Amino acid sequence: MFFPMARSRRAGQALLCAAGIILATGGSLSAQVVVDDIADPTATKKAEANGIPEIGEVPDGTPEELIAFIEKLHKTNFKPTSRQQAEAFLGKVAKTSVTVADKILDQTGPKDEVRARASRMKLQSLTLLARLGDREAEATLGEFAETLVGGDDQELATEARQIVLVSDAQKILKNQDLTGAEAVVKRISELLEKDPDDGAIAQFAMQFAGALEHMPGGSEAAGAAYATFGGAFVKSSNPQIKAMGEGMAGMLRRLALVGNEMEISGTNLDGQPFDQKTLAGKVVLVDFWATWCGPCIAEMPNVLAAYEKYHDKGFEVVGISLDTDRDALEAFLKEREIPWTILFETPEGQGWQHPLAAYYGITGIPTVILVGRDGKVVSMDVRGEKLGEELAKLFKDAK
Repeated sequence: MFFPMARSRRAGQALLCAAGIILATGGSLSAQVVVDDIADPTATKKAEANGIPEIGEVPDGTPEELIAFIEKLHKTNFKPTSRQQAEAFLGKVAKTSVTVADKILDQTGPKDEVRARASRMKLQSLTLLARLGDREAEATLGEFAETLVGGDDQELATEARQIVLVSDAQKILKNQDLTGAEAVVKRISELLEKDPDDGAIAQFAMQFAGALEHMPGGSEAAGAAYATFGGAFVKSSNPQIKAMGEGMAGMLRRLALVGNEMEISGTNLDGQPFDQKTLAGKVVLVDFWATWCGPCIAEMPNVLAAYEKYHDKGFEVVGISLDTDRDALEAFLKEREIPWTILFETPEGQGWQHPLAAYYGITGIPTVILVGRDGKVVSMDVRGEKLGEELAKLFKDAK
């Protein structure tokens, strides 16, 4: 299955990445520490046994002396031999930076210029640690950011306000509790209204709305978010953000499908336009899938069993292929002896997109939609055993 975002913890981590994007990068820890991608292990002569340079104890001293210590540390020229080594070193530097920042904050008052530098260093270091998976830093990040929101440094206050927003969004996803979702959507919308061309905020909005949709009972909240953000996106002069707005319009169509008619259009593999009228009076499973999607293939035996059981009673399947290679698709269908209709379009732009997938804002596959005899959508959730259960209800009076 392809999802830009998945449920709960994974969604929270995605928002943490968004926090890192939103947070101003100027003077950030990752920009100051010199870390090369590949290196000869012999190049780090002063490294520990695990290959990570020693940092040493944080000294006592004045705020100015502590700043000098951390600036020197941030200029360490370390050449890791792996991504894991690089992340471990950055994590050590970030933890040391938090310790140094706390020492400076203990010695300074609210009007001291060096205090603002220490606050920014702590905020950015906690953000990096959270992105590296440090649960304690993740919990501390939002709390510390709260203390900076009302400060005199407006740039820092803005950064902190955005981090608090991300933290509040994470809590909703982590706790699987929609309470507060409406308020978070409103706050994100306010940021978009101020700057509709801000790609980082737009991406964050998209991620949060998508995460809401995959929460239990989150469809209504997601719909409200899509409507709100989509309205802001269309005002952007950034073509990518405008396109995201059009995508959200499709997502709203999809969320509104249950109980309403669904348009099924496209081109058959023989090149002829598909005629939806051939489905009149039948129960139809619309399956958005691709040969490269493992979960899609795993679901096929279940769909095939349902097709063989109910096809003679009026059950049809229409597969919407998001493949890009017609030859590979046809070979797969022949090998698996797939009996139902497959719609395929030569892709343009984003490879796997199909016009019908774009129209309904399909963001992950497999997406399976069950349509009743009256042409109205019965369910958007009929994978696995649920398909058999729904079909048993729909065909209970069939002979």
